[in-house]
Amino acid sequence: MFRKILIANRGEIACRVIRTCRRLGIATVAVHSDADADALHVRLADEAIRLGPPAAAESYLRIDRIVEAAVATGAEAVHPGYGFLSENAQFAEALAAADIAFIGPPVGAIQAMGDKIESKRLALAAGVSTVPGHAEPIAGLDEARRIAHEIGYPVMIKAAAGGGGKGMRVALDPGDLKEGLTRAQSEARSSFGDDRVFLEKFISEPRHIEIQVLGDQHGTILYLGERECSIQRRHQKVIEEAPSPFLDATTRRAMGEQAVALARAVGYFSAGTVEFIVDGARNFYFLEMNTRLQVEHPVTELITGLDLVEQMIKVAAGERLGLTQADVRLDGWAVEARLYAEDPSRGFLPSIGRLKRYALPTGDGVRIDSGVVEGSEVTMFYDPMLAKACAHGPDRATAIARLADALDAFYVRGVNHNLAFLSALLHHRRFQAGDLSTDFIAAEFGERFEGLAPTPGLRNALAAIAVALRLIEDERAAAISGRLPGWQPVLARDWVVRLGDEDVAVSAQRQPADSGHRFSVEVAAASGQGSAAGQVELALDWRPGEPLARALLDGKSAIVQVEACTEGYRLVHAGVELQALVRSLKAAEFAARMPVKVPPDLSRFLLSPMPGLIVSVAVAAGEEVKAGQELAVLEAMKMENVLRAERDGTVAGIEVTAGTTVAADQVLMTFA
Repeated sequence: MFRKILIANRGEIACRVIRTCRRLGIATVAVHSDADADALHVRLADEAIRLGPPAAAESYLRIDRIVEAAVATGAEAVHPGYGFLSENAQFAEALAAADIAFIGPPVGAIQAMGDKIESKRLALAAGVSTVPGHAEPIAGLDEARRIAHEIGYPVMIKAAAGGGGKGMRVALDPGDLKEGLTRAQSEARSSFGDDRVFLEKFISEPRHIEIQVLGDQHGTILYLGERECSIQRRHQKVIEEAPSPFLDATTRRAMGEQAVALARAVGYFSAGTVEFIVDGARNFYFLEMNTRLQVEHPVTELITGLDLVEQMIKVAAGERLGLTQADVRLDGWAVEARLYAEDPSRGFLPSIGRLKRYALPTGDGVRIDSGVVEGSEVTMFYDPMLAKACAHGPDRATAIARLADALDAFYVRGVNHNLAFLSALLHHRRFQAGDLSTDFIAAEFGERFEGLAPTPGLRNALAAIAVALRLIEDERAAAISGRLPGWQPVLARDWVVRLGDEDVAVSAQRQPADSGHRFSVEVAAASGQGSAAGQVELALDWRPGEPLARALLDGKSAIVQVEACTEGYRLVHAGVELQALVRSLKAAEFAARMPVKVPPDLSRFLLSPMPGLIVSVAVAAGEEVKAGQELAVLEAMKMENVLRAERDGTVAGIEVTAGTTVAADQVLMTFA
């Protein structure tokens, strides 16, 4: 067994590897850029080595510096995590030349599977079902048009190297092909240094299901069940689960056996994943093989009881797997949600800043893999994922319910994030029913998410909770007011709660309780609006200033995030985010007479949605543009974002050029 391992990565995956190494008694070495000098993985490791400036190309992608760090610290092996150099054959070769073990598959397997074109050829030769397409690099637009016509639209444009949704575009018709080809090649060149792309048939309403494989250096290769990864946005996974609610035992076995056959064909060992798309008739087609640990590996660990990082380390050290295919058992269900620093209301664009508050949830079956702590800085240089929230249970419904509670209790402030969106996904009727496809998010939510509207029942519950919070605060204020002993405050019973654009009448009365706070609350919409009146019995565990209120409404538990604001609270629960302004009857009467403040008109400006680099500007001053037309391309966090005109107009002025670094909300263009 190794005595010291260097982790050639950052963020949650570096922290994840360090945890297993610590349990195994293995010393760890972290590497970091200048931007990550105070990062969590640096604090957790036994040693840390600086690689260079913040840009990944000058730090985490510098093979020479990482090998030098391993040699200098006496590390016997390197774990690459995922992303960066995890599937780079030159990196594995450089480590071998320095007599340092690479905790991953052999170089030949990385080379064969790292090229999607070559991997499709090998899959066909190994008898693996593949997607119809053209498995050769596209020479140019004319050839792409000819091939797309032969395959039939829609087609998928895919980078030959890399993964993670970068360098991928769907062309629904010939009009989409030119821009899709340009964007895919540009992203592939930027992310992987290889702009080769190929075309394959895009299968409508597919499921994305992958098989986890694990092999040793003595010829044993196993499959550890499947993961359902169909909930994606722009080809990047958002929620994963294991097993899949769609597969039957026969299909699972067939997919597993084909995955093992492909792995065996390239002499594979270590952990790896063979990805398939599956149509409505359970026909499955090979997509690619990831020769590394997947982001979503925790769900497999939760249902198999295996530590995949531990298995990778032992395999790299030459040990045999201690189990056979017959020993692999799937226990219960696991679901994972990826928490990103991004702004769903702005089309899920990344968000940067300092984490002012960051509190992890706990609970039965809950596992949080995080790479940040309160005070950490989220920069523009790396992927914006903050953590993975996972939950395990005896069945799918229990696992989903546990994860939903965990998301409600996951408290993040300082950057925009997607917690409410994740909650909305889990509560969606189609997700609950297991009716999934890779276009689920696009079909059900579109390109933006601005929160869910509360159901009448949830509206009543949040109004009741808001009044109870106010009463608890009023009681505390009275208790510390300096009044004479024995004085009892007279608390108002009738209130008006402003929820969004609706006024809700609430009458609340405190009930005796041995501990905590209990109220009988009657809720009805004011002025005849909304749903009928409702009576609820509310028990609330909360103290002023706490970020979470744990409520019991008519016997049903709920976790609500609470943030004080003028006249009330910002409440978050189950994908619903709203302000609840709690007013006395007289204050509500005065508020109704106040003039409405008109927001400033910003429609004449194109503002940068986030910090980044202007890749290109597609229009000129004085040019007339149509709604939906490309105006500029902004690159941030390894992704290219096309900024488009929201309405017809004329460009009055352009404030940036290609190569300009911009800040969030900086004016890029003005319109007449």
